[in-house]
Amino acid sequence: MILILVIILIILIISGLPLFAGILTAAMLGLHVSGVDLAAIPIEIFRLANAPVLLAIPLFTFAGYLLSQGGTSTRLVRFSRSLFGWLPGGLGVVALVSCAFFTAITGATGITIIALGGLLFPALISEKYEENFSLGLITTSGSLGLHFPPSLPIILYGFVSGTSIEQLFMAGLLPGVLMVGIPCLFSVYMGRKWRLEQPPFSGLEFLAALKGAAWELPIPILILAGIYSGFCTATEAAALTVAYVLFVKTLIFRELSLLRDLPVIMKESMKMVGGIMIILGAALGFTNYLVDAFIPMKILELMEGLVSSKIGFLMVLNIFLILVGCMMDIFSAILVVVPLIVPLAVQFGIDPVHLGIVFLANLGIGYNTPPVGLNLFIASSRFDKPIMQLYKATLRFLLLLLFTLLLITYWPGLSLFLPNLLK
Repeated sequence: MILILVIILIILIISGLPLFAGILTAAMLGLHVSGVDLAAIPIEIFRLANAPVLLAIPLFTFAGYLLSQGGTSTRLVRFSRSLFGWLPGGLGVVALVSCAFFTAITGATGITIIALGGLLFPALISEKYEENFSLGLITTSGSLGLHFPPSLPIILYGFVSGTSIEQLFMAGLLPGVLMVGIPCLFSVYMGRKWRLEQPPFSGLEFLAALKGAAWELPIPILILAGIYSGFCTATEAAALTVAYVLFVKTLIFRELSLLRDLPVIMKESMKMVGGIMIILGAALGFTNYLVDAFIPMKILELMEGLVSSKIGFLMVLNIFLILVGCMMDIFSAILVVVPLIVPLAVQFGIDPVHLGIVFLANLGIGYNTPPVGLNLFIASSRFDKPIMQLYKATLRFLLLLLFTLLLITYWPGLSLFLPNLLK
């Protein structure tokens, strides 16, 4: 029955039916065949509406959209350049660090490529970086900040899986640094190989850039400090972040008008949130059917017949999640796949916090994986380049990220060190 439902779901979505409608249809069919009252679906949606932690998603999304307006991206790039620009290949490092930070605070990889790509790509070309290297770097860097707070995918994963969001925030820090750091080292290596110009470090420029970005740089640190000091919950931290960003944008930099700009930004950010929430409601209904039909246990029995070790399960999981990341946006993938994967991972002895970090790393890489990775098409459109050129340009960076994924997957201590240290 589940196979038939999956086939129906795929056909409906390919035919152009919205994802939430396809999931909801499959859930209703499954519950009906199983003899379960369809009232289970609105009950799950009501449970969703009463989940306090989900208030953090619209609030952090709104804060991210506010930060994407005005000169935040320019200030972040200037600060990164003053800090890393003196390195060989330093501008590549600047691009990677700036994009990772911007993705973390805005929560969307596409926005990062669009907002920072137009600033960084011409700069890379003007400083004699190869075009394909520059394209690959900007494209892949758009999904590198997903492990850093206030990452929306982390919050959503925590809610769906029942894992502590605070622990996930801490667990993502070291893997996130690794995912940014390895491409940075590659950029330094290529800078030495090409003998690119290295402007000297300027203390005056660094102080000026730090002063310009001083209001926005501490945001992730303030969020973590507020949560781990016990001063606020994740939801309260989201509300405080919105208030802080509004203060900075309207009164400090005067880049936004409360009457002219705020309603438009609020409308656009809530469109994104509405899309996430309606898919989440449908996915919870579908999960209800899966649990009633003992689907996770059946999949576990199948996996135990095919895979007998934790290492083998993680290998199969990585391949599966990268394919999912190619075909679905990260929010939909979390909502649909996590309820199936978590019970299996527990049976194989995988820590749920470590699983969350592995999950996000795979889906982030999936954004850049041919043939249908979303970032490839966004970059192709943004830079007006053929999609085949993007495939070739991202290959080197994709291999680096896959190497990083292996480290994150098979070295659980990398993810669990900080959460265990702070328990």
